[in-house]
Amino acid sequence: MKPNSKHSRRLIRAAVAVLALVALGGLIAVAQADDTKPAAPKKLTGAELYAVNCNRCHPERYPTEFNSAQWQTIMIHMRVRANLPAKQAKEILKYMKEEAGN
Repeated sequence: MKPNSKHSRRLIRAAVAVLALVALGGLIAVAQADDTKPAAPKKLTGAELYAVNCNRCHPERYPTEFNSAQWQTIMIHMRVRANLPAKQAKEILKYMKEEAGN
């Protein structure tokens, strides 16, 4: 039996069309996945910010080593030296004052 070349071409065209649709569907799915917003970064606590920023230059200082007023003064200086953003400095200071030795 001789293969029907007309029939073979139809089958090939149909297969190419199906593959194209599958590929297009995959591209659409990828495009839709890219449109989703990335998860917002977790807001770090004052203690976590302290561990990340302060411990990279010197050994850990415990909040109870100074009182609230002393931590206020220390943070004014350290914010500049460590180039801390205002929000992070506030969170660190809040943590230090809450745990301060009064």
